Amino acid sequence: MTWPADFQPAAPRAAILTTWDAYVDELFGDAPAAGATLLAATFPRAYVDVNRAEDDLDPDLLDRPWPAPIHPTAYTTRGMGLVRRLALPGVPMYDRPLSVAEVERRLSVCYRPYRLALADRIEALARRFGAVWHLNVHSMKSRGNEMNVDAGEPRPDLVISDRHGATADPAHTAWVAAWFRARGRTVQINHPYQGGDLVKHFGAPGDGVHSIQIELNRALYLDEVLVAKTVHFGEVREQCGEFLHAFAARLSGAHP
Repeated sequence: MTWPADFQPAAPRAAILTTWDAYVDELFGDAPAAGATLLAATFPRAYVDVNRAEDDLDPDLLDRPWPAPIHPTAYTTRGMGLVRRLALPGVPMYDRPLSVAEVERRLSVCYRPYRLALADRIEALARRFGAVWHLNVHSMKSRGNEMNVDAGEPRPDLVISDRHGATADPAHTAWVAAWFRARGRTVQINHPYQGGDLVKHFGAPGDGVHSIQIELNRALYLDEVLVAKTVHFGEVREQCGEFLHAFAARLSGAHP
């Protein structure tokens, strides 16, 4: 992950690191070997979150009104919108309002290029193969905090989401959950996460584009205090690689 030069938050670095999907790109690094395309965001979600809609913006963050309509969601209300207001509960990300120009730069340099790259790849693959399976992979804290709908609750090893069948054929979602459960992992479907804006925007199972969100519990592979890999990192990475190959094998003869 690269910290942009103009990212100058007031929150402590330790608080900001709790927002990081730490090492998820490495955990799923075998995607190309399994025949998949791997697209990773190299900028922090704390800077701008590509899993939020572009209009999911917190007006309280800005020094003047945004020059286009905005539609803040519940995530924004809790401090976790397109640009985060809070790093942790009670920990503001900034000690000053951001200018419209600052936020626009984040969109033009990071957010839009990522979303465009993903759109291009999905379109090209759909045109070539007739169907696409998009896995949107993140990490999650092992326990929800006051900014989450599951505050105080321990979380399972994985949460698999498809917005209750709206972004993928539920059979694929169920298969993903069953694969990990068969290997001893605890899995929940669509709780506490139903899937963010990426699966909502790109998932269109009726058109052959199936988009599934996967949240990995950081405690499986990470010391959450030090934000450092544990001795289990290699094991989890190997299992993620096995999953990718198994999923690819399942889909090789599948139809949308």
